[in-house]
Amino acid sequence: MSKNLKLTQYIESLSPKDMAKEIRKLYQLFPEVAEYYQAKLSDEGETELMNKYTTIIEKEFRSDGIPGKSRISVARKAVSDFLKISTHGFNKAEIMMRYVEAGVKFTNAYGDIDEPFYNSMETMFEKALKYISENKMQDVFRERCSKIVSDTGGIGWGFPDNLSELFLKYVQQ
Repeated sequence: MSKNLKLTQYIESLSPKDMAKEIRKLYQLFPEVAEYYQAKLSDEGETELMNKYTTIIEKEFRSDGIPGKSRISVARKAVSDFLKISTHGFNKAEIMMRYVEAGVKFTNAYGDIDEPFYNSMETMFEKALKYISENKMQDVFRERCSKIVSDTGGIGWGFPDNLSELFLKYVQQ
């Protein structure tokens, strides 16, 4: 018997009162569950979480004279974690855009980084642009996307060209 089938059977065997207890227990035990409900139950909750995860990204890619640690894995995890709990399409696009914007600012503040860094930025930019295009938000994000591309003008590794191609493919159509 598959795990999903066992879980389904277990859930269906619970009374509404027992199910409520189970959810409260999960809420208390797992911060991810608490954040999921925080986002689901109020727009303000999701905004607070957006700020929390944006802060993580900005700490990694600080460009204010005190370099962050530039741990791509930490910043990408912040995006991934937020995408799992977000219920608003705009916010999903927003967090991905902030990741790329922070990475570009970081590079412009401290000079060329390395290929894995740029690959990560390109991958996230493409993911954001696909999402923006699929959800017909090009008009909302066009100017910011264009600014990201123009802000990469002096960066190496073919980064500006790659971002420009993605921009033309998904947003500037």
